[in-house]
Amino acid sequence: MEITPQAVVIPKGTDHLEQGKYGPIFPRTPACYGFTIIAKVKPGRAEAIRDHGHTLAKALEADPHLLAPLKLHYLRWVLFDDDTRFMYQGIFDTDFDKYTEDAVDLFSRSGVNTAFENLEGFPEDWRTNPEAFTRFVRAHHCPSFIEYGEYPYVTADEIKKALRIKSALSEMLDQLQ
Repeated sequence: MEITPQAVVIPKGTDHLEQGKYGPIFPRTPACYGFTIIAKVKPGRAEAIRDHGHTLAKALEADPHLLAPLKLHYLRWVLFDDDTRFMYQGIFDTDFDKYTEDAVDLFSRSGVNTAFENLEGFPEDWRTNPEAFTRFVRAHHCPSFIEYGEYPYVTADEIKKALRIKSALSEMLDQLQ
């Protein structure tokens, strides 16, 4: 099986895209689905965002599968412009609407807050109002115009399965020696 890297240019306009529950459904790309949010940090709240990173890391130590419902590949959080702006970048396997609804459900059930609570304009009722959460994310989303995948259109579950098979084969070969 040969895996050929691919790139897809994403058009600037969204009028031609299928409409989902909360707006346009961006296409799956070689990097799967994802979004980048850039928002202003509430004054004095940058350290709370950093602290929340530690809180999330500890929650994941306690339950490594905490974020599994989100079908994530990667998350990246960045504070910049002297800690006045925040960038959240996520790559995942579900479309935008499902990801945001799953995120609200996951964080509401787990008791883990979201770092977004420290961002200007984030709805205080986000736990009971997924539509407000999604409106905020869409309003702060900065769509990419090209996405590249070294292993295109491969889901996180497929990657984990391939790694389990590789491990099992390695173990089997080690036993044969």
